[in-house]
Amino acid sequence: MNTTKAGQKRSVEEAVSYAIGHRIRIEILALLNEATHSPVELAKLTRQPITTVSHHIKELVNSGCIELARIEKVRNADQHFYRAVELPFVSDEEAELLPIEARQQYAAVILQALMAEGLAALWAGKMTSDPVWMSWRWFNLDGQGQQEAQEAQHEFWERIKEIDADTANRVAASGEPTISTIVAALGFERFKPVGAPVPATHRLTPGKN
Repeated sequence: MNTTKAGQKRSVEEAVSYAIGHRIRIEILALLNEATHSPVELAKLTRQPITTVSHHIKELVNSGCIELARIEKVRNADQHFYRAVELPFVSDEEAELLPIEARQQYAAVILQALMAEGLAALWAGKMTSDPVWMSWRWFNLDGQGQQEAQEAQHEFWERIKEIDADTANRVAASGEPTISTIVAALGFERFKPVGAPVPATHRLTPGKN
């Protein structure tokens, strides 16, 4: 996720910060998370001028935040279609063998997608609908605690996939509409150690507070 702008290269960290630093870029990223789009399509979906959208797309591509999916001939002109950055799935064992730079790249792409979805939902007023679960806090864990927390997150993620499969079976029979719902699981070492006591959990659950 690097770019050359005014002769300078954006680091992977700077690229993510840049990508989610403007509402139009946030909307573009969220839209490309779900499908491939051309600048013309993105301009219509975001209700922004094509020149403005094209500028943001160019910067996102140069930063490595999105990528070119294909080029099609439309009325004798080349039309470019873009998509979110695609990374291959890696197992825990494979991840351990990746160099630090590759791990940072994976982390950046995942964090960028999650932040774009979260901020787009915030702009759309979706964070106040029911049901919503939002919580975060830091925990001071030892090595065993970190491993157990990771295992708990893995179990949580597997359960969410089971719920998704059960939903698909139900709606196939009932025809009930579904709601696109973001579910995320993050666990990582804080940027610096904290000697203070663990804070109270910051939580938002509309209708349940």
